[in-house]
Amino acid sequence: PIQYACAQQAKMSFSEDIAPILKGWCVSCHQPGGEGYKESGLDLTSYEGLMKGTKFGPMVIPGQPDNSNLMVLIEGKAKIRMPFGHKALPSCLRNNMWSWIFQGAKNN
Repeated sequence: PIQYACAQQAKMSFSEDIAPILKGWCVSCHQPGGEGYKESGLDLTSYEGLMKGTKFGPMVIPGQPDNSNLMVLIEGKAKIRMPFGHKALPSCLRNNMWSWIFQGAKNN
């Protein structure tokens, strides 16, 4: 199993902290050919894909996690919650994503 670190105040790294979450929870649907990709156009296999967003608009607004659709969807604040049809992301992983976006959503 993949190990996840939940260090809330630490400097978040896309490659070390966010990419493993996306790979473990999101990429099965959000990759070319996947159901989530077909529905939204969102490719979560890379930083570039995440930052490109969906055919409906951006998923991440650097520095603004509360206005970022990624957070709205994983926190269940939209009509659908991600990951779709599965248990919610553990709160520490949601917090890591929030912190990364708040810190500027850098490709680090």
